[in-house]
Amino acid sequence: MFTVRQLAEQVRGEVLGDGDVLISNARTLFEAATGDITFVESERYRSVWENSPAAAAIVNAAIPINGRPLIRVADPLSAFATILLNFRKPTTPPVAGHIHPSACVHPSAQIGTGSSIAPFAVIGEGAEIGARCLIHSGVAIGRNCRLGDDVVIYPNTVLYDNCQLGNRVIIHAGCVLGADGFGYRVQNGRHVKVPQLGTLEIGDDVEIGASTTIDRGTFGPTRIGEGTKIDNLVMIGHNCQIGRHNLFASQVGIAGSCTTGDYVVMAGQVGIADHRTIGAGAILGAKTGVVRDIPGGTRMLGLPAKPDRVEMRIWNFHEKLPQFLKDLRRIKKHLGLEDRE
Repeated sequence: MFTVRQLAEQVRGEVLGDGDVLISNARTLFEAATGDITFVESERYRSVWENSPAAAAIVNAAIPINGRPLIRVADPLSAFATILLNFRKPTTPPVAGHIHPSACVHPSAQIGTGSSIAPFAVIGEGAEIGARCLIHSGVAIGRNCRLGDDVVIYPNTVLYDNCQLGNRVIIHAGCVLGADGFGYRVQNGRHVKVPQLGTLEIGDDVEIGASTTIDRGTFGPTRIGEGTKIDNLVMIGHNCQIGRHNLFASQVGIAGSCTTGDYVVMAGQVGIADHRTIGAGAILGAKTGVVRDIPGGTRMLGLPAKPDRVEMRIWNFHEKLPQFLKDLRRIKKHLGLEDRE
């Protein structure tokens, strides 16, 4: 158990109220019980906090004192995540520099200082693994792949030959990176595969969610810019040039040869037609379908993509259609113009 004051010291927070109250666990606001500490992210959840049995809360300046101790910080969510670690059973970290006997590492592969290779991982010919990397079980890293320092690759991910990953990249389970792009030409009535001879380059600090696939380029590289975060089940086609610090939610699909600027946001199930350009800072709402280039700094919705305010007006109009139909029938009846079968 910890006192509120001890927890506040870990996040450099200001204690309001009794700092000697003992805390036995940390849980979210809707799950908190007696003796727990929780967090209140915004004024929106103030009433939930006031009715919560929790003993204390991590809050921002918008939440007033209500008789229970508070830890006031600028970012309650981040502070809660730090405090939560006190109440979680620590996991045993892998032994730095350990290569499991069942791993298959080609003699020509280079493994950096402090990197760990888990059971049944495969490291191909000529591959270079940076320092302090963690390669989990069942990962397959192809020939001549290059990984920077502090890379983490979770189980059963596949890197095809010649992929390049920067520093501090995180790849979650089941990803397929650098597979052939979907390119065919019709010759003599048959679909003939276009050779996919390019590569895949992933910048520093990129995180890629589980079961996401990113294809290699046809002749040059597909690129993912530094700091970009990609959710689970995303598909990025060959030759795409993804900017820095993009955010892609689950089930986004980007066809080949698309380009995005920096700080682009795509919500769930956005679909981008091939050879489109998305300008820097554009935000695409859920299920947006892009068939034309999108200017930077715009907010788009719908299929085809339209400015979000226009699309929301269309949605509002659709909701009113049944009443419009009733009104039209009433007017036609009043004028003696009823529909005749």
